[in-house]
Amino acid sequence: MQPRMTENKRNDERPLGDLFSELATETSNLVKQEVALAKTELAEKASRVGKNIGFLAVGGAIAYAALLAIIAAVIMLLVDIMPAWLAALITGLVVAGVAWLLISKALTALRKTELTPRQTVETLREDAQWIKQQVK
Repeated sequence: MQPRMTENKRNDERPLGDLFSELATETSNLVKQEVALAKTELAEKASRVGKNIGFLAVGGAIAYAALLAIIAAVIMLLVDIMPAWLAALITGLVVAGVAWLLISKALTALRKTELTPRQTVETLREDAQWIKQQVK
């Protein structure tokens, strides 16, 4: 009587073609999962970059509006105690300082945003190790 073959065959009892077929299927599934992970990770990072670019644009618009309004108001106040050109210069420098703070904060946040999909890179390394082990 022959022993009955079960579905849980040991890998060393399975034909080489079956093992390579399974490896190809698993590798294909793994690549698909890695691509999905990379897309998700990059979308998240792009969202953060977009948000900081938005802050940068809003900061610039506010700086411009402030420049116009403050220069007009402060110059009107300071003209009584100093020449108009000096009043305009002082007011412009103050507004420029505020604009610089807003813009530099946004640029610093953008520089800190890392675009490399670190999690995907790490799992790709793990996958490569797994494939090497499967081929041995």
